[in-house]
Amino acid sequence: MQLELLNEQGQAASKFDAPETVFGREYNEALIHQIVVAFQANARQGTRAQKDREQVKHSTKKPFRQKGTGRARAGMTSSPLWRGGGRIFPNSPEENFTQKINKKMYRAGMASIFSQLARDGRLAVVESLTVDSPKTKQLAAKFKAMNLDSVLVIADEVDENLYLASRNLPNVLIVEPRYADPLSLVHYKKVLVTKGAVDKLKEMFA
Repeated sequence: MQLELLNEQGQAASKFDAPETVFGREYNEALIHQIVVAFQANARQGTRAQKDREQVKHSTKKPFRQKGTGRARAGMTSSPLWRGGGRIFPNSPEENFTQKINKKMYRAGMASIFSQLARDGRLAVVESLTVDSPKTKQLAAKFKAMNLDSVLVIADEVDENLYLASRNLPNVLIVEPRYADPLSLVHYKKVLVTKGAVDKLKEMFA
């Protein structure tokens, strides 16, 4: 599989031979959907709770007599049928949203995403990405020269200068190969992979 090798101006200077096992897989929409949904579900936290009819603060007095009113019989106002009553199946802070994905499925799904990005022209290779100082302005100018406004960079090594320069850019994310996730790959318009990171991706997902 041949990928575009970009220069400092964001133009395709030449071609780069990438491993077919990672960048030449068939598109598997169902598998990609499954790993993206699982990634989002595993990031959820049980931080919300609702009250059932036992926990809501209501009187246990019968609101009106059983017969003769023409209304449906009612025992207490904490009933889920009443406004302000408890929930029948309340959300609990202990609820677990995690979904299990087998390692083989995850590797195949990530390779399928990389392959589709390459076919769509949303993935390219760069020699390296470095900045001399932790200045956001310097890194922003570099991406502007490459005509990139939304980009995920997978670098073989992220030093402190690169990390500090990129963290204030809203549409830029720079990670090492082990931190690349399916949601970010789908979200960003362009994905740049350094030459050193290609070998690491091959070890992880081939």
